[in-house]
Parts: sequence; structure tokens; C-alpha cells
Amino acid sequence: MNLIFRFLRVLFRALLKPRIGVLDTSEVNFRVWPTDLDINRHMTNARYLSMMDLGRTDLLIRAGMLGTVMQERWLPVVGNINIRFRRSLDPFQRFTMKTRLLCWDEKWFYMEQRIESSKGVHSVATVRGLFRGRGGSVPTEKLLERMDYRQDSPAFPPEVTQWVECESASY
Repeated sequence: MNLIFRFLRVLFRALLKPRIGVLDTSEVNFRVWPTDLDINRHMTNARYLSMMDLGRTDLLIRAGMLGTVMQERWLPVVGNINIRFRRSLDPFQRFTMKTRLLCWDEKWFYMEQRIESSKGVHSVATVRGLFRGRGGSVPTEKLLERMDYRQDSPAFPPEVTQWVECESASY
């Protein structure tokens, strides 16, 4: 239930916040609630991924993708996540979810998501996602054109290139 209220909060706030560019960083503030804790009394690893869903929702709305995605009935889908946990989040601790689009190819968008607080970086994730429509995967170029964004992808960071190569080799 807690995630539903968080989702609604992110949704309404994102609609009221200023629009950001496709390559800008989205920031959403949260607090660790008792329902987020595991038996070690810190935020459970699974909750990090749920928070990242909310961060991507904020980016989707504020970067102006929501209208196109809803009109076309496209669904955002995560293909892979590589996450590194650096330090735990304690009960009632405030933190910020930072989400930014790094680059893309013809099929996938690659994002970085960081959870930070006044204590530093708690986790960093690289996310590979796409949009699915009735006919299958939506080419990244099609979504970006519908948003009137016609620039090429930024260069792939070396760590993303290595991750993609590693993922390709594992199939």
C-alpha cells in the first residue's frame, strides 16, 4: 500500500514540477518508512528497485514522454538492472533518487539511477529499458521523434559498453 501512495505522490508532483530536458537529471525525495525495512532494520534491497521505478516515472513525466506513451499505449519495460549497494539506508532517513538518461541505441534506453543522502551515495544502478507497443518493441528513435528530440545519443560510457557486452555474451 505504501508504494501506491508514493506512486501517486510522485505522479502529481511530477505533473506540477517544471519540465526537464531528455538528458537532465530527475530528482525525487523520499524517506525510509518502517514498511521499507528488512530484518536487519535497514531498507530492503527489493525496495531500492521499487524506488527506482518511481524515479523513472518522474523522469518519464517531467521529460515530456508521458503524453506520447499514453497516446500510443506504449508500456515501459526494464530489460536489465545492474545495481551496486554502497551503504544502507536507516529507518526514517531521508534520501534522493536521481535518475538520468545516459544514452540509447536503436532498441534500448540506458539510464543511471543513484540513491543519495547527506551521508553520501547509497546505491548506483544502470538500467536498460525500452517501450513496448502492440507491434513489439518501439524503436528509441520513434519515441524521441514524437517528443521532437532529434539529436543523436551521447557516447556510451565505457562501463555501459562493457555491461552490454557482458550481457550479450551471457545468452
